[in-house]
Amino acid sequence: MKFDANQLNEMSNAVRAHALYAVRNAGSGHVGIIMDAADIITTIYANWLRRGIDRFVLSAGHGSALLYSVLKLSGYDIGDLSSFRKFGGLPGHPEIGTDGVSATTGPLGQGVGNAVGMAMAAKIAQNDGIVYCLCSDGDLMEGVAQESIAFAGLYKLNNLVLLWDDNGISIDGNAMTDIDVPSRMRAAGWRTIRVAGNNFKKLNSALIRALHSDCPTFIQCKTQIGQSTSVAGTPAAHGFGVSDSELMNLIQMYISPDGERLWRTVASDASAKYATHPLDAAIADIPAPDLGDVVSTRELSGAFLSDLMARGARLVGGSADLSHSTNAKNKSHRDITAKKFSGNFINYGVREHAMGAIMNGLAAAGLRPYGATFLAFSDYMRPSIRLAAMSHLPVIYLFTHDSIGVGADGPTHQPIEQLPSLRLIPNLNVFRPCNGAEVAVAWQTAITDTKNPTCIILSRQKFRQIPTPNVREIARGGYIIHPSKSRRVRATIIATGSEVPLAVSVAEKLGNGVQVVSMPSVETFRRQSAEYKKKILSGFVVAIEAAVTAPWFEFADAVVGINSFGASGNDTELFNRFGFNPDAIARDIFEKIK
Repeated sequence: MKFDANQLNEMSNAVRAHALYAVRNAGSGHVGIIMDAADIITTIYANWLRRGIDRFVLSAGHGSALLYSVLKLSGYDIGDLSSFRKFGGLPGHPEIGTDGVSATTGPLGQGVGNAVGMAMAAKIAQNDGIVYCLCSDGDLMEGVAQESIAFAGLYKLNNLVLLWDDNGISIDGNAMTDIDVPSRMRAAGWRTIRVAGNNFKKLNSALIRALHSDCPTFIQCKTQIGQSTSVAGTPAAHGFGVSDSELMNLIQMYISPDGERLWRTVASDASAKYATHPLDAAIADIPAPDLGDVVSTRELSGAFLSDLMARGARLVGGSADLSHSTNAKNKSHRDITAKKFSGNFINYGVREHAMGAIMNGLAAAGLRPYGATFLAFSDYMRPSIRLAAMSHLPVIYLFTHDSIGVGADGPTHQPIEQLPSLRLIPNLNVFRPCNGAEVAVAWQTAITDTKNPTCIILSRQKFRQIPTPNVREIARGGYIIHPSKSRRVRATIIATGSEVPLAVSVAEKLGNGVQVVSMPSVETFRRQSAEYKKKILSGFVVAIEAAVTAPWFEFADAVVGINSFGASGNDTELFNRFGFNPDAIARDIFEKIK
């Protein structure tokens, strides 16, 4: 042990003083966790965390002031604590981009999944890194945490230590956790240890035991929320429940010059960096897949991915139990198992949300993950996708079965609103390709964009392939895939994915003066110049997409879409039933342009 209990007590006092200062200066924040968990986080950072090797995740992200205090005292370059919760300063909840912050947390449960991903990343990279994660009662109530906990137990991630700030209180009163959390953890394959959260000797002893475990370790740290305050042990302690004068008195009580001096010895190795993991694959010369004239885009994606993996791409693949339906797995993949982490494919089980959170952890640790499921189930993982976009993590999502074209599985599996809703997320690349060339560009973007996540939206059903005249124009997000046969363009039909051949059929029925624009990436097209947009969106503009219609009015005068849930039946029957009929669409457009 580097520091003894008396030294750790002084260091913890300094942590409390600085964190309380940040909260008081901001005029808002969370006092309760500062008071009850400072001893836990101090023990980890002072005695156990090896910089550049181990990682710490604050899943209880509302305790950000506590984390910033430790980071500041440990020598991380986070700026002044007086900037806490102020514009341009330290964020109200931890965000990647702040020196020393491993994960963007605050939405409860996410950090647990991130920590699982980081622990998995360390196993895959074959290093001895330990991941420490501090969670709250609220974290353990969230489904994403429970999915991730089950996953960690299955994979026996013995390099993962989850410490529970067990104060039994949440904002609304007594915490509604499981009646017996440790039993649930043991059932999930974890080792459980119970200690007093303010006993440094027992905390250190528990962490020593965790290092010698053959499975992940859960340390139940019994605490009192807001200890030493006038609202200790009550829901009022969670937030900003004490007066300014009491806060000032608490700061004065905990100021510790000795503690700050001891922290300066910890700060001596603040420059340590984590190893990086290059992708190791050239994609520029991988040809676009060609599987014939009638094929699904999930097959085209699978073919491109197969070529990519065969060339040695260091991607960590995975699927929420649908690897063959999504074409996410091929002969170059080797399963990662609890006994062998040298593979490159993770079987997440039916845990979409955990998959999203775990992939964020993998990406934050420097790996390049992708995960697959059906588009309708992207809703289960949307909070993780949002955090990936906010954190600029280059996670790749393969979402297949992209429309009512799913057919007989019925409306539960037919996404209607998911595609446009994903397009609403900032920093997220969303591609819905219509042919092999567009699939290749989607994958190339996903691989080369190291700052943002990418969704590749793919069909289950096979459809006619319309070739791209000039492959370079795909990079504009929208381009003319079927030119007008006359110089004067009377109408432009925008379409994506499987609706592109439908749009071409409509254009052919209307004859001269009608062109078709394929728009695989709305976000990319939106960034093009006004001149380019005007050039390719000529005449009366109609958008066709098997999804809700409203967003397309940004570009179109009229939209053919679906504003209701689907139905059970074969894909051809359903497309006709919901108005995706070339004759009917052609008649409607003709009435507008005649």
